[in-house]
Amino acid sequence: MKLLLVEDDVAMAQALQLALERRGFEVTHCGDGGEALQRLRHYPPDAALLDLTLPGMDGLQVLHKARTEGIAVPILVLTARGAVGDRVLGLNAGADDYLAKPFDLDELEARVRALLRRRAGRDDETNQSCGPLTLERDSGAFYLGGKPLEVTPREQALLKALIAKPGHAVAKEKLFRLVFPMEQDIQFEAVEVVAYRLRKKLAGSGVSLITLRGLGYLLREDTKA
Repeated sequence: MKLLLVEDDVAMAQALQLALERRGFEVTHCGDGGEALQRLRHYPPDAALLDLTLPGMDGLQVLHKARTEGIAVPILVLTARGAVGDRVLGLNAGADDYLAKPFDLDELEARVRALLRRRAGRDDETNQSCGPLTLERDSGAFYLGGKPLEVTPREQALLKALIAKPGHAVAKEKLFRLVFPMEQDIQFEAVEVVAYRLRKKLAGSGVSLITLRGLGYLLREDTKA
């Protein structure tokens, strides 16, 4: 589990990083708001611990910009600001949780793990999967074993229909309408070519595209004997 620790107090950051790494987290530290935003954009962690008082760009600005850009990384605010008004500002800016200094390390760990569980729950609701193949529904991108799977628009349309019901057959006629909408000059058998290409891309990955004669196609996770 990768954490981004954004804290400008070097001694505090070193102590927190060591303590969290001992508890099984992989921690990256930065002490500047601008750098934190860049890391959230380009190297998103599983969760971030964000101090509000930072040089350059403060934590509230980082939060606001990240959420405005659609960055959904769970963010827990760590700060010496303990007033109710400051907590409300942080939460309104997009923080997922808030912990005032000084705090207990056990409580910090529990809060972080709760954030990660909630994120996993949201991902399960948002994404669809069949074995190692996952569809990120917000973006429409497919991932195979955690790596992007390059597919054409027609392959994507067919795969979306199959991953919506893994293990269940989808009629060839329905797939044809989804893959070739409003295309009058395409032969019905063209859907077989798209399925063939996808089958090759999935070969040996742990998920298979199966042809059911007279019924259509289905997506199935391979099981070990």
